[in-house]
Amino acid sequence: MGRRKGRNVHGILLLDKPAGMSSNAALQRARRLLDARKAGHTGSLDPLATGMLPLCFGEATKVSGFLLDAAKRYRVTARFGEETDTGDAEGEVTERRPVDGLDEGALADVLPRFTGEIEQVPPMYSALKHQGRRLYDLAREGQEVERKPRRVTIHELWLEAVAGVEATFEVACSKGTYVRTLIEDIGRALGPGAHVSALRRTALGPYRDPNAMVSLQALEEAAESAGAEALEAYLAPVESALASWPDVHLSADVAFYLRQGQPVWVPKAPTAGWVRLFGEGERFLGMGNVLSDGRIAPKRLLVR
Repeated sequence: MGRRKGRNVHGILLLDKPAGMSSNAALQRARRLLDARKAGHTGSLDPLATGMLPLCFGEATKVSGFLLDAAKRYRVTARFGEETDTGDAEGEVTERRPVDGLDEGALADVLPRFTGEIEQVPPMYSALKHQGRRLYDLAREGQEVERKPRRVTIHELWLEAVAGVEATFEVACSKGTYVRTLIEDIGRALGPGAHVSALRRTALGPYRDPNAMVSLQALEEAAESAGAEALEAYLAPVESALASWPDVHLSADVAFYLRQGQPVWVPKAPTAGWVRLFGEGERFLGMGNVLSDGRIAPKRLLVR
């Protein structure tokens, strides 16, 4: 196969994913608009979900794994009285129970059970694998297999509003959390059951400003009026994904040896953990790790 066509584009696009579209479809559309050679996303949003989907282009794909591990924040609306096979409004209703109006006090009493470190059983409609096959493929064939509970952390969970049989919550959670499962478990604890009727991701890792997101429509309009190159103005720098890491600045000589793969000594460097590496002119070089003897070892360096 020949090389993939496209431009060398480097950076992170905070896409506001629309409802009704898979994360991969959104990625491919944005990639075509930027005419980018290389791209990847940082963890899927369900088709029903909207909101923050960081897309990594070019050398930014080297930081996508760190964003996958980042904490996330959602606004989720739950519809009580119905459970579905997918845990959201995309699925078929499997159970109905009466709801005589949601009791805000009862909801407030239930929520502390789901705050902090909790256990979740992953849903069948998920991308996890069982014996080499995706669970959602097995679910579509009518199969259900045993899933082991996983520990996740709900950092914050509070009730925002109640309207009829629906309630809206704000959720801040660790990686690996299934918001659909969280809502199902809250619904069962309350009694009538529940499923997700709307879901929006508002923050991921260091990206906490919902106003920083850009829609596909805005990208399409900008591309049509000014061309693919103009869309690079929407890209955040690669190093922005690692904003919580300490910075290490290298002289030209030290940077030369580090780029050859050699650990280097840097005065007043951090004594442990991951670091962001910068060369002359504040040029971001990549990611490093502090060795036990205090030297900085290159781990993932950018090439551009």
